[in-house]
Amino acid sequence: MIEVKNLERSQRTKKIVSFVILTYAVSWGMAAVFFVFGGRWTSLSGTLVAVAYMFVPMTVAIIVQKGIYKEPVKGPLGISFKLNRWFLVAWVLPPIIAFGTFGVSLLLPGVSYSPGMEGMFERFRATLKPEQLEVMRQQIAASPVHPIWIALVQGLIAGITINAVAAFGEELGWRGFLQRELSLMGLGFWRSSALIGIIWGIWHAPLILQGHNYPQHPVAGVFMMTIGTLLMTPILSYVRLRAKSVIAAAVFHGSFNATYGLAIMNVKGGNDLLTGTLGLAGFISLAAVNLALLLYDRFFAKERVTALIPANESDEA
Repeated sequence: MIEVKNLERSQRTKKIVSFVILTYAVSWGMAAVFFVFGGRWTSLSGTLVAVAYMFVPMTVAIIVQKGIYKEPVKGPLGISFKLNRWFLVAWVLPPIIAFGTFGVSLLLPGVSYSPGMEGMFERFRATLKPEQLEVMRQQIAASPVHPIWIALVQGLIAGITINAVAAFGEELGWRGFLQRELSLMGLGFWRSSALIGIIWGIWHAPLILQGHNYPQHPVAGVFMMTIGTLLMTPILSYVRLRAKSVIAAAVFHGSFNATYGLAIMNVKGGNDLLTGTLGLAGFISLAAVNLALLLYDRFFAKERVTALIPANESDEA
């Protein structure tokens, strides 16, 4: 029996390592080819590469799960559209985090409230032409509703539609495949979340070094992104387990990406390491959500999340 268990553990380790190595090789190789041939992150082609990049974990997970190990995909990886309240949590929690980040940002030195969105215009100055900025100012001045509320509605719509589809490309790999495999290895919720957070964060490195998320600090941004994914992963993993669906994790991820701008629209000062949902202010907000989920799980949930491992879900094809 011990030999069988050791063999299973060895095979499981190889499966996980295969997924991680293939995901990194394809993703980093794609980014390397793009930038070596003169690709620019701020161009349309850069956007297309970024979208393709997001679908690599999903593609590799399917190849490893179905193609190499001949195992079913749908049940084990948590592809379920059976709605429950945790889908709603996944949808609305990201804008709450964004607004919380906005509030925390105002407590930081050198950061102030900017109702006229001067800080946002300052950020766009490097990427937009003066006439484009002027058109934006005129549109904002003519709008009967403050742009932040328009952005909220647009973000919620995008978060549960097109952004969720793109985020599914990542989530099927990280929260579908990898979280289940690490659970079967016996790592538990927090240790598996930490490992996924590190792997997920470093995976972003080629894009971060080219200015994604941290255009002012691309090198330090790699470390900041990894901290951010470490803090985000327990939330995503918790939603995925409670909803019993990786689709819910994709909704959270999509909504988070679609509403991140709410945190910086009305602040002035600071920089990309301090403000925003992936800056220091965002880390404080994410840490608070982690604490809230921990307290909920310990004192209010009927069943602890440590008992809700993906391995218990149906293995149907």
